[in-house]
Amino acid sequence: MKFNVKALFAMAALVCLIPAASFAAVGSYAQDFEGMNPADNAALANDGWLIFANVFAPDMSYLYGYGVFTAPNNSGNFCQVDINQGGAEQGMNQLAVFSDYANVDHAAGNIIEALVFQERPIEAGDEGTYVFTYQGKRGNLEGSSTALAYIKTLDPNAGYATTNYITLDMTTAPTDWASYELSIEVDSSLVGQLLQIGFQNMATNYEGSAVFYDNILFGLDSVATEPSTMGGIKSLYR
Repeated sequence: MKFNVKALFAMAALVCLIPAASFAAVGSYAQDFEGMNPADNAALANDGWLIFANVFAPDMSYLYGYGVFTAPNNSGNFCQVDINQGGAEQGMNQLAVFSDYANVDHAAGNIIEALVFQERPIEAGDEGTYVFTYQGKRGNLEGSSTALAYIKTLDPNAGYATTNYITLDMTTAPTDWASYELSIEVDSSLVGQLLQIGFQNMATNYEGSAVFYDNILFGLDSVATEPSTMGGIKSLYR
């Protein structure tokens, strides 16, 4: 699959041409993980990454949840900054997302849903179409494990009920890097809610569940107004 260069150009133009002060609360986000130290346990937490988990019985009846916590690195649980999983477009560092293997309910055959995400409040003035693009490839996803990327909105005034859940399945993603895109229309009915972009996996019995991600871009949909290069897009992250 070819990279969706048009989408990357559009997001790059947005990040590059609009002053940060002009964004409302949802704003924009760009990350290629090159500036993170893979040995720093707080590398992802310092960039605003969060985690949450839900646990289900084998029949998918809900058992419990835990979080929200800041995202770990180098713990072997949820996520980490990995190295040497990419090519020229991905550079040295990538984000690996996988299950919470510290949860002993794996051994009981229960299903762990692990969520790794960025979260933003939606405020008046944030209305518009937002696009979430990223590059990804399947890692050691095995057995019954599944994975997806998502955009989600939650209503704190209704018990954090999910009001939008837009997903893209990554379970059958190829082991070669490809680009992906999701979008959401934010209107005035979502003001006061929370918007998340992130990655989810479901696994049990300690089965492998890793998927690699890189070159994440999120922001208002836009049309590029001047030519750019992939190298120029990469430079936006630094």
